[in-house]
Amino acid sequence: MSERISISKVAPAGYQAVAALQHHVTSTVDPTLLELVKLRASILNSCAYCIDMHSRHALAAGEDSRRLFAVAAWSEAPFFNDRERAALALTDAVTRLGEHGVADEVWDGVVKHWSDEEVANLILAIATINVWNRIAVSTGTRPPVG
Repeated sequence: MSERISISKVAPAGYQAVAALQHHVTSTVDPTLLELVKLRASILNSCAYCIDMHSRHALAAGEDSRRLFAVAAWSEAPFFNDRERAALALTDAVTRLGEHGVADEVWDGVVKHWSDEEVANLILAIATINVWNRIAVSTGTRPPVG
């Protein structure tokens, strides 16, 4: 499939609004954790473009490849600390947001390790990558080859 539409060209103001939200979360969430969250949500959403981009960004920033590969099965992998696990659990819950929202045990795990402001910014980060995933998947945006 080729790219169907370029949101940034057709609706630049909307695209810039999402980019502004991205700028906010980039400035408020730890960069290592942010790439893990972006990668996890992108895996759940089958967004090849974002999986490629965020795994490359994380590797370039010095992230261990084993941790990146393990994001797909984070709950079974020994490579993540309690704060990261709480963030990844929240990423799963918010990305898969079902009829009953975020389960209490997920929420309790997050607030045990994160301040209210950190939780708020983490939720914004998860929401933002989900917006980008939906833009890329629906428009047929593919990662560069080569």
